[in-house]
Amino acid sequence: MKVIDNFLSKEYFDNLKNVICSYDFPWFFCPGSVYSDSKNLNDFIFTHTFYKNNNILSNHYPTLFELLEKLNCKALVRIKANLRPRGETIVQSDVHIDSPNNKTAILYLNTNNGYTEFENGDKVESVENRLLIFNSNLKHKGSNCTNQKRRIVLNINYYEH
Repeated sequence: MKVIDNFLSKEYFDNLKNVICSYDFPWFFCPGSVYSDSKNLNDFIFTHTFYKNNNILSNHYPTLFELLEKLNCKALVRIKANLRPRGETIVQSDVHIDSPNNKTAILYLNTNNGYTEFENGDKVESVENRLLIFNSNLKHKGSNCTNQKRRIVLNINYYEH
């Protein structure tokens, strides 16, 4: 696991954040943060998929080029943005892996009291422009936040050069 603060230049990060956090950026409701059949009424998420199954799915995909270049991506598996609305209490997703046998990178787009937690108990706090990279086989879970209106992350599954 590797954590890199201030991963992107301030200018590029601010531009990327402005695009994803704009009022007209399209978000899609998912009834579970990991599994769509979640029975927990507080476990839901909004997503925006940029890339999946070898297909570009978003007109906003080009805004990610500089990020992908800096990550040293050889091949992409999936890129999606996750938005979890604020809650009265912290709600965690189920423990999961995103995809097997590659890398997962999480770019935190806003600072809040949400986090990514691994099966061994390690936690990475949501800090704006922080990048977390880990082996995609590591089981982890995400959370919402209670001190901001929303927690937004970019989740990238990829193969390195």
